[in-house]
Amino acid sequence: MDTERVKIARRTMVLFFIVDTSGSMSGDKIGSVNDAIRETVPDLRDLSENNPDASIKIAALQFDTDARWLYPQPVESSDFQWTDLQTGGLTSLGLAMEKLNEKLSKSQFLQEAAGSFAPVIILLSDGGPTDNYKKGLEDIKKNNWFKYAIKIAIAIGNDADKNVLTEFAGNSEAVIEVHNRSALKAIIKFVSVTSSQVSSKSNGVEDVSKQDKVISQVKNYVDTQNIEDTDLDEFD
Repeated sequence: MDTERVKIARRTMVLFFIVDTSGSMSGDKIGSVNDAIRETVPDLRDLSENNPDASIKIAALQFDTDARWLYPQPVESSDFQWTDLQTGGLTSLGLAMEKLNEKLSKSQFLQEAAGSFAPVIILLSDGGPTDNYKKGLEDIKKNNWFKYAIKIAIAIGNDADKNVLTEFAGNSEAVIEVHNRSALKAIIKFVSVTSSQVSSKSNGVEDVSKQDKVISQVKNYVDTQNIEDTDLDEFD
């Protein structure tokens, strides 16, 4: 009898970063985003390596006048390398939603033999859409992967259209407003790791959704850390 332990294939959880790279994101904003995601990847790598339920992969989509994936497929967190994003152009959120919708499928980015947990989708933007975003959102809301995903929107600065971000996230409490560099970096890191922890575990029988659980933890983090109390490093 073969007594060798059989390794059970883990499911996969994909973390999507959807990043506004329009012209208004230049300078401190995109610099903070680049720094924060690069510094977060090692934490996601550790989380994946120590997670018996799922491996964590990362996908990233930047959108301005066009929308482009950084990699043709989600990348294992152990192998993922962040490439600094550059800015310029308009804010084609509708196009970004179309590109995301195309990949939220078992025939595309979620084609795992062992199965996939619902993804985490983090949208970062500092303005309002310049294209017909309504059509893109209407279409993606019909996608079951999107319906059950943990969706968090980070509103960067005073000009971010929080109503649009709420339409994306489905809940105004899932829209987190930040006004300075340190807050943006802290929130990106906390949301990325916390959402990945929650989404990559079997939920069991609970009264709250995984998204509500993340929102509660983020609100507690913001309240206890006082990360928005300082204006010393507001965006230029």
